[in-house]
Amino acid sequence: MPRTLGRVNANDRTPADLLRSALAADPARPLVTFYDDATGERVELSVATFANWVAKTANLLQGDLAAGPGDRLALLLPAHWQSAVWLLACASVGVAAEVGGDPAAADLVVSGPDALEAGLACTGERVALALRPLGGRFPQPPAGYADYAVEVPGQGDRFAPFAPVDPAGDGVGVAGTELTWEELVERARADAARLGLGPGSRILSGLSFDTWEGLSAGLFAPLAAGGSVVLCRNLDRLSEPALTQRIASERVTHTA
Repeated sequence: MPRTLGRVNANDRTPADLLRSALAADPARPLVTFYDDATGERVELSVATFANWVAKTANLLQGDLAAGPGDRLALLLPAHWQSAVWLLACASVGVAAEVGGDPAAADLVVSGPDALEAGLACTGERVALALRPLGGRFPQPPAGYADYAVEVPGQGDRFAPFAPVDPAGDGVGVAGTELTWEELVERARADAARLGLGPGSRILSGLSFDTWEGLSAGLFAPLAAGGSVVLCRNLDRLSEPALTQRIASERVTHTA
């Protein structure tokens, strides 16, 4: 029986809703393919695998970190597949995510290896990501932080929020733009239409996550369209012939 390429549900009002619809349509299809052209890393996550990471991270966020609607999380991570997981985990719990936000003004912080010192300004819970291939842990745990790669594997594979997520609640803040979850979904759908994305579309993005354009092309627009993303970090290190080959081998239909 042929696979469905994707299904867009007009009733979806949060990113977590979009992910559930993608899971119902075709759990086996690729959703996020990540390249780091500084390390040679390539990771491909199907909808099901990505949703499993999101569920585990949401359980960590809601359970061990005691975060919930009304809390604000400073996300100090680059464009990376694990950043995408955290954004969807926040959407699943209802925690507002401020990309590149001020740790001192946040209830909790999630930091990559380059922002550990800045993240210590947060007086709440702190989680660090090594961003190593295959989600590896830090060789030495960073002082003042829980190591995500140590904490997340034991979390549950299914997630249910303690309270329903309000689509009109604070969602994502990036580069001075604050969006509710519902506004984010509406904007992602509009971007998908503008870019010509639809079910089965595959967009390659080398944009950073510190602007809405990067977040949209690198995650939310393809998710809203029933498509997938080839997310590339350090793309400037790739030669033109190698980029052309990647576009062909990954069956890319759009670029950003």
